[in-house]
Amino acid sequence: MTRTLLLRGMLVGLVAGLVVFAFARWTAEPQVDRAIAFEASMNQAKGESPEPELVSRKIQRGIGLLTGAVVYGSALGGIFGLVFAFSQGRFGVSSPRALALWIAVLGYISVALVPSLKYPANPPSVGSPETIGMRTAAYFLAIALSLASMTLSLQLSRRLRRRFGVWNGSLLAVFLFVLLMVTLSSFLPAVDEVPQAFPASLLWKFRIASCEMQLLLWGTLGVLFGWLTERAHAGPLEQHAAE
Repeated sequence: MTRTLLLRGMLVGLVAGLVVFAFARWTAEPQVDRAIAFEASMNQAKGESPEPELVSRKIQRGIGLLTGAVVYGSALGGIFGLVFAFSQGRFGVSSPRALALWIAVLGYISVALVPSLKYPANPPSVGSPETIGMRTAAYFLAIALSLASMTLSLQLSRRLRRRFGVWNGSLLAVFLFVLLMVTLSSFLPAVDEVPQAFPASLLWKFRIASCEMQLLLWGTLGVLFGWLTERAHAGPLEQHAAE
């Protein structure tokens, strides 16, 4: 069963990656082109020669973006399937669709939304090349802390719900997660490297598109995985009822 859920998750993740690729070509890539044009104009104003393009924009926005979206989606889908296998029967959610959607919501919050509040996505020309290692490490540390806080809150939520009731226990678990992330995030390094002349509208549109792509990715995973799993569960039950 675990192997089946893993493969199903990877397949769903591949489909989600294709959906995100199409969406990115439509919304995010135009903002990337504008950011690159802004960087080129700034370099020209300073009298600096443009940096050599290691990979052409045609490849970046075509096969490069497609490969990245599909590989990332498939890997995330496989992890999604494993988490689904582990979560079955542990959180009082019997419906595969409901469980898949619940995992997708929690995954989006802990992996995408919360870390981006501390370190939002930035287009090209935003961020110093000298700090890219520090910024990358800090971002992945924020994801790890968010996942750890979410896991701890979920573990304690069952005890809190038994003691204080479902509604109050759930609210206390949410408050615990928020409190942990606010506290832990305060110890992470602050990053503010947006050039003074960078267009605010461009930065805003790029960050919104990034959030939308993550939401689309997790939403597709939750809906499609839950639908396929529920169909797979319903098949044997219908066959048994017919017998």
